[in-house]
Amino acid sequence: MLISRASRAATLAACATFLLATSACGTDQPEEATTHQVRLYGTDGNMFNSYPAELKERAALVDGMKGTTPLTPLPEDFKSRLRSVDPKLTDYLYSAETYDAVVISAIAAQLAGSTDPAAIAKQIVGVTNNGQRCETAAACLALARDGQDVEYRSVSLTRAGFTDAGEPATASYATLHFDGQQLNDGKTEFVGAGDESAASTKTPPKPKKQRPGRSAPDAPLVLGGLLPQTGDLALAYPPMSAGAALAIREINAAGGVLGEAVVWNPGDDGTNPAVAKATVAKHVEAGVHVIIGAGASGISRAVLPDVVSAGRVLFSPSNTDAGLSAVEDNGLYFRTAPPDSLQGRALADVILRDGPRKIALVARKDSYGEGLQGYVRTELERAGFGGDRVKLLTYEPPEDAKANPVDFTAGAKEIKDFDADAVLIIGFAESAQVIRALADAGMEIRH
Repeated sequence: MLISRASRAATLAACATFLLATSACGTDQPEEATTHQVRLYGTDGNMFNSYPAELKERAALVDGMKGTTPLTPLPEDFKSRLRSVDPKLTDYLYSAETYDAVVISAIAAQLAGSTDPAAIAKQIVGVTNNGQRCETAAACLALARDGQDVEYRSVSLTRAGFTDAGEPATASYATLHFDGQQLNDGKTEFVGAGDESAASTKTPPKPKKQRPGRSAPDAPLVLGGLLPQTGDLALAYPPMSAGAALAIREINAAGGVLGEAVVWNPGDDGTNPAVAKATVAKHVEAGVHVIIGAGASGISRAVLPDVVSAGRVLFSPSNTDAGLSAVEDNGLYFRTAPPDSLQGRALADVILRDGPRKIALVARKDSYGEGLQGYVRTELERAGFGGDRVKLLTYEPPEDAKANPVDFTAGAKEIKDFDADAVLIIGFAESAQVIRALADAGMEIRH
C-alpha cells in the first residue's frame, strides 16, 4: 500500500514516541517486565468475614476474592435468633447445619424412646424422610412424642432428606465475594445441587409414643460438642457454637426430649487429632450419647474409630470430604453438610466464569483439601481444561498453634512460573500464608 510522505513522517513520529514508552518498535530491546496478575478463589474453609484478620496488616489482599460454601438463603428470623445467642456474630456459615444436626438428634432420640446411641442412629435418616412434614423443633418433637413419623425440614435441609449414607441428598451452595475486607451479601448467589431421588426410602423402626408426664428411664439426652474452638478452623466456631446453643434452647423450650431437658457438654476438636481424641474420651466418660462434630473432615476421620468403638453417634455439621460417604462407621456417622462431590462443580463454575487461561489449585494436605481439589480438577477437565492448563499444589498444614506458619514460598514461585492467572486456595485460617506468599512473589491480586 502506498503511503504519503506526510503520513510516513507521522507514522515514524508515532513509532518514536512509542519506542520511548515501551523500548520496542522494530528493535531487539526486551519489553519491560509486567506485573503478574491473579484472581483468588476460596472455599468453605476460608470464606469468612473473620478470615482477612489472618493476614493482619495485609488484610486488603482478600479484596475481590470469590468462593463457594454450602449455604442456603438464611431467613432473617433465623439470623436474629442466632444473634440473640451471640450478639457479636458476623458469620453464619455452618450455623444452620449445626442447628439442624442438634435438632435431628433430639427428634431421633424422642422417636426411639431412648437415649441409647444405637437406637438414635437407626432413627436419624428417617427423621428427614417420608413422615409428616414439620419445620420447627417444637412441631416435630410434638409429633414424635405422639408416636408419629416426621419429615423434618428446616434452615439447611429444605428440598430433600438424607440418603442411606446419612447425608443430604441435595444441597445449596452460595457464591461469596469479598468487597474490601468484608463479604458482600448483596453479591451472594445461590445454586442448587444434588438429586432428590437419592433420598432414602427405607422405613425406620416404629416410633415409640411417650406417656404423658413420664420421663424415659435413661433420660436426659446428653449431646457433646466436638467443634473447632481452637486451631486452623477456629474462625468457623462462632456460628457453629451459636447454632448449637440456639437449638438446645429451642428444644428445651419445647419441652425437651423424653421428658427431660437436653444437656449440652461443650468440647474442642482443636482442628487437631490429638485434641479431638482427648475430647471424645472425655465425652464418653461423661456419658455423652451423640457427639456434634468434628469441624474438619480429617478430624472426624481421626476420631471415628474411637467413637464407633465406644458405641456413640458422631454427627458433623461441616464435614464435606466425599470419601466419608462410604467410611466404615457401623451406622453411627452422619452429617448435615453435603459432600464435596457436589461442591466441586459449583466451584469450578465460579472460576470459569472469569475466563482464566491457567489455573492453580492449592490445597491443604488432608482428606478435605486434596479431596475437593480432585473434584474441582475433574470438573475443569470436563470443561476442556487439560493438564497443561491446571497445576495442582499442596501444603502441609501446621500440626498445632505452636508450629511454624505455612511456608508457601516455593509454591508461589511455581505458580508464577506456570503463569497462572487464577488461584484456588482450599484451606482454613492457615491458608492466609498462601496469599502472603503469592504477593511476596510479585503477583498482583486482581480485584
